[in-house]
Amino acid sequence: MKTNANSLRVGNVIEFQNQLWTILKRDHVKPGKGGAYIQVEMKNLVTGNKTNTRYNSSEDVDVAFVEQKHFTFQYFDQDEIVGMDMESFETVQFKKELVGEALLFLQEGMDIRVEYCNDKPISISLPEQVRGIVAQADAVVKGQTASASYKPAILENGVRVLVPPFIESGEEIIVRTEDFTYVSRVAKPKS
Repeated sequence: MKTNANSLRVGNVIEFQNQLWTILKRDHVKPGKGGAYIQVEMKNLVTGNKTNTRYNSSEDVDVAFVEQKHFTFQYFDQDEIVGMDMESFETVQFKKELVGEALLFLQEGMDIRVEYCNDKPISISLPEQVRGIVAQADAVVKGQTASASYKPAILENGVRVLVPPFIESGEEIIVRTEDFTYVSRVAKPKS
């Protein structure tokens, strides 16, 4: 589908040089001389390569139609993950690479969102926040200033995160899957 370059937004999937690219950044630039243009940073959905390109404000761009489907993660099968379509209850296999770095947080029974373009899966998203158990956390050094308020910790799945000094080994925390940052401690049930 053709659309004006001014209508491009971060997250759009476009066809560029006969390949699919997702827009990571978008800037509208109006230089002192000459016409305004749209500067976009894009990532190739197949190779992972990034590139920058400019479009004239009046230029038309091919935007790909992206469909989202909800699945429940079932299990790992060698280099693939198996999910169950929540509408048809069919099981489908996907390449692990579609999940990216968040693969370490994938847990059985987790709801995942699969994006399709031209009936081909292009990416898999996990929930925004997941739970993890701290396997190892550095001890707090007495007299440490407030400016050094976060300390390194390693979760049971091997992911390294920075946590507040009161977090200890064995505690369950909530982590943001987008950038692996600490969100909060999981509240313990009251007895």
